[in-house]
Amino acid sequence: MTDGGAAARRAEAADDAAIAARTDSYFNRTKAIVQRFGDCRVTYAVFLRRPVISAPRLAVDWLETVAKARGTAFDIELMHEEGAWVGAGDPLFYLSGSFAQLVDLETIVLQKLGAACVAAHNAYQMCLELPNVPFLAMEARHCAGAEMQEMMAYAASVGGAAARREGAKGFIGNANDATAHWYGPGKGRGTMPHALIGYAGSTVRAAEMFHETFPDADLTVLTDYFGREVTDGLEVCRRFPDLAAAGRMAVRLDTHGGRFLEGLDPAESYAVLERHAPNAVRRYRSETELRHLVGTGVSAAAIWRMREALDEAGFPKVRIVASSGFGVGKCRVMAEAKAPIDVVGTGSFIPDAWSETYATADIVDYDGQKRVKVGREFLLRAAPRRRNGGG
Repeated sequence: MTDGGAAARRAEAADDAAIAARTDSYFNRTKAIVQRFGDCRVTYAVFLRRPVISAPRLAVDWLETVAKARGTAFDIELMHEEGAWVGAGDPLFYLSGSFAQLVDLETIVLQKLGAACVAAHNAYQMCLELPNVPFLAMEARHCAGAEMQEMMAYAASVGGAAARREGAKGFIGNANDATAHWYGPGKGRGTMPHALIGYAGSTVRAAEMFHETFPDADLTVLTDYFGREVTDGLEVCRRFPDLAAAGRMAVRLDTHGGRFLEGLDPAESYAVLERHAPNAVRRYRSETELRHLVGTGVSAAAIWRMREALDEAGFPKVRIVASSGFGVGKCRVMAEAKAPIDVVGTGSFIPDAWSETYATADIVDYDGQKRVKVGREFLLRAAPRRRNGGG
């Protein structure tokens, strides 16, 4: 699903001058050489060197937009449906058409494919680690502009949908309007940033301001601004007992990694998990896993301590939203600790190692003759079949 703005951006990006400016110069020169010495029909195999989740829509939509603008057609055979797992080196799709019309598109089409597939794989894994927890995509602030923002939102929606097919709740939405369409009808979700609490002067006053301005909205309150996650969280619950009792309220834990949640230290963190998930700390753990369990920031112990405090104070229906670094590894540790998370807000599906996102396109057929550079013969194992015709 796409919106009008995205379609307009694709059309602009399909302009020949824009493509020539953004593509690698050796492709532009090859285009000129082919036009001089004679065109031919070629087939590209497009793949990644690592396992991914297939997320080809942005690349395919752009190719089809370019073909229309150029008055030609490209045959695109998807070897894996959107959301399917794809092994390392396994072509995601075969792309056939005029060499002169395709050669200058390689740089840009690979940009639109690799990162989306890796991010989708990350999102898929995260959701499977915490199958009973819905995720909210909060990647926009970490993206390098609108194009990456669109790509990452799309990727999270694909990975989340793939996880839902395996029983997980997956990604249910994101934090901004521009890319919310990837998750269905509706707008971006979220209530308040730390800046509002600083403006209000107290966590309770920020909650009051929000509720006065948006009385029909559920209330999710950040509780770490003053380092009083438990104290401030309970104060807001007492200020809005009806919302708390109706299940329309949540506290969001976003404690940074430089300090423990209020009332915790290493010893007390171990004690909390000993009460709720003793097996989680009794097996061998790496340093990173231990930090996720009993360290500073939003640890499993912090989430369990917040749940204890809410329940003891008579607010069992108040939910806990957890954010801050919830990548695949942290989600796995949270699952092992049975952390009582109601929603995860994260942008940590954005790839860590950008070199893993590099997609590759190799021509495997020239006018019906199979030919590929030495070492890539594995790309010839599947004979392409036409999908669109023409070209």
